[in-house]
Amino acid sequence: MSGPGGLDLPGAPSSPGAWDERSQEWLVGLVAEAHAREDGAAAREDGAHTSENAADASADTSADASVTSTGGSSAARTTAPRLTPTRRTGADPVKALMHRHRELCERAVDPLEIAAGLEAHGVTDRTAARFLHRDVFSLAEEMYARVPRDGETPPDSPPLTVPRARADWIFLTLLPGALCAGAVTALHLTHGQSRLIAAAAGALAVALATRAALARGPLAATDHTNPTATRTCWLIAYALLGDGLLRAAATGGPDALPTGTADGPWPLTTAPVLALALSCAPAAWCAHLLAVRARRKLSASRALDEFATSAKPLLLGTFTLYLGTLTVLLTLTTTVLGEPAAYPQTLTLGALLFLSRILTTHGSFHAPALVLTATASAEASALTSLFAARLPDCAGLATPVQALIDTWGPAAVPTAACGAGALTLLLHATRTLTRASAHARQDQPW
Repeated sequence: MSGPGGLDLPGAPSSPGAWDERSQEWLVGLVAEAHAREDGAAAREDGAHTSENAADASADTSADASVTSTGGSSAARTTAPRLTPTRRTGADPVKALMHRHRELCERAVDPLEIAAGLEAHGVTDRTAARFLHRDVFSLAEEMYARVPRDGETPPDSPPLTVPRARADWIFLTLLPGALCAGAVTALHLTHGQSRLIAAAAGALAVALATRAALARGPLAATDHTNPTATRTCWLIAYALLGDGLLRAAATGGPDALPTGTADGPWPLTTAPVLALALSCAPAAWCAHLLAVRARRKLSASRALDEFATSAKPLLLGTFTLYLGTLTVLLTLTTTVLGEPAAYPQTLTLGALLFLSRILTTHGSFHAPALVLTATASAEASALTSLFAARLPDCAGLATPVQALIDTWGPAAVPTAACGAGALTLLLHATRTLTRASAHARQDQPW
């Protein structure tokens, strides 16, 4: 403020408010400060204030003496008011954290959703200890309780919703297996061009039914997209035609197009594909079981480490349950169709597709797409190398694949490719699907 003579004298602030964006940024910057340092700074500040007050008192005494000696000159001057220094209080770290995650706190329907969001942003139990909380769940409860909701104190948080089985997605997951069984039956009952028409119609029907099954229920992705559809179709087509083509290419063939039989020059293996189609329903139930049990464990957990410890056996148990069911279905289909058992390549392919799907349904898209691309590329490269070796001076291209076929048979190529991919996704799933953020979503499409 301006005094007589245009001098700037201290006074009360005249701005509209004492708290603006710069003040808020200052508050956020103080989150990382330890309380011990704040207490020490406050103590040093009190000592400085004491010295300052003593100096001010001495200056006032000297000024009064000067005014007295000069007579009535003090009446012509106005003594400026002096502000009393105030001790700065410590910043509220939880409030600053709420400001940083304001959108998360406002849209959360319970503390578990805030805890999952904090975990996704890298907040751990050790970080929560800096905010004077024993774990992330306790910190999330305080943040949820302090969010204003229409000026009322929020009631106790409702329990985390658990998805339920519905008749629509149960029916849709049964369709691929039923239509595939019908298509295989048609292949065995028809001949010539009628068989080709039956095979084309059956493949189209199974593809559409599988797409519908993956659009609803526990196997549905949150964004209703399937970026891995092309790779998945290739892997299933290889399971149907790949081993026969690889065996024929290794011996100089094939000499003719596939005839739709298991004993032709380019044989079809329908039992693995039928088993995979029939396993769509068990896969959906296993994914449903994983979601339900994980939600219940999340509601009962009080720490992130506690939930991760309990979620890992659940994930491995669900994965084992699906593989066991697929093994039973494969045994049944090979017995009924009279085809040789193809356990290694079928089980590794089933494991790869199951893990990639449950990762996709829980929000992990990059790893499944990358692994499925690498697996499909490995199978395609094996086939391409055998045909490319027939070119002049390119015989060495087929040496690794030919050696693998001579040692372990044509099934070694898809077994190695799908097995490596499934193992990679399993390791990734044990890290991703054991986090609270993977199971705390409330916007399930089913």
